[in-house]
Amino acid sequence: MSSMVHHGNLIGAGCAIAAVICFSITDVGVKLLSDQYALHQVVLIRAMIGGLVFLALIMPFNGGFLVFRTRRPGIHLTRGLCVVLANTFLFLGLASLPIADAVAVFFVSPLIITVFSVIILHENVGPRRWMAIALGFVGVLVIIKPGTSAFQLASLFPVAAAFLYAVIHILARKVGDTESAATMTVYMILTFLIVSSLIGLVMGDGRYAGPGEGTFEFLFRAWGPVERADIPVLIMLGVSGVSGGWFVSQAYRLSEAAFAAPFEYIAMPMAIIWGITVFDTWPDTLAWFGIALIIGSGLYLLWRERASGRTVRHAG
Repeated sequence: MSSMVHHGNLIGAGCAIAAVICFSITDVGVKLLSDQYALHQVVLIRAMIGGLVFLALIMPFNGGFLVFRTRRPGIHLTRGLCVVLANTFLFLGLASLPIADAVAVFFVSPLIITVFSVIILHENVGPRRWMAIALGFVGVLVIIKPGTSAFQLASLFPVAAAFLYAVIHILARKVGDTESAATMTVYMILTFLIVSSLIGLVMGDGRYAGPGEGTFEFLFRAWGPVERADIPVLIMLGVSGVSGGWFVSQAYRLSEAAFAAPFEYIAMPMAIIWGITVFDTWPDTLAWFGIALIIGSGLYLLWRERASGRTVRHAG
């Protein structure tokens, strides 16, 4: 049994890394488009392209239309809505914050997943891991600077996304014994299509848009024509979105939540690289310190797992 758990953890870790790469590419694309298009327009186009990719490349190899068969429609609906909200909050944060700061704040999510794995899944996490989790939360506070003039309301959006993200993967873990990654992905895509279409019908004409810029303008801006130069970026968003959704569903279906979560920290150095090379932004001194605390806590969680040679359920 232990070898089977270990094998599942290894596969899940690989899927988690692949998902992070996909989502990191998505972050870059969304930030590039946030100055010109409405958020819900970008999300709808991304979901449409992702749906086509799913139909062509994933669904035929996962039972065809059997992917729609489910024993847990309520959980799929809940998970889909959480995915939509988590993406919305994260993308709103990306519109206003440096990409490294937004991703760093969002990366409280693996810490929350570990906490939720104890509360909901009854996995065991020892005192040293709790200390690492606490340091990770301190790192988040260092970056968002609550109570100072540098604090931005937008920095709370990735925190909200992180809580929702944790719920998403705990739900994936709970239904992983009966639901395939393809089934979880298809219902996620359907939720994106329905919700973004409804939002577009309600405020796609820009009736709620104001004269401002940044976060809320990205949310309330009117839909507009897509420029030819932006089509490759939108295609990239669709492909990376559906691929990331499938990989992350596999990761938390096959492995223990507290084991897979630390592997997602690879997104942090990727975000720093994107910020420097694409957006010409560097984290400030405090941000570097916060990032170091967050990455350090994640690496420690991973090291404890390897050092103990046990599954997360029995780690100290």
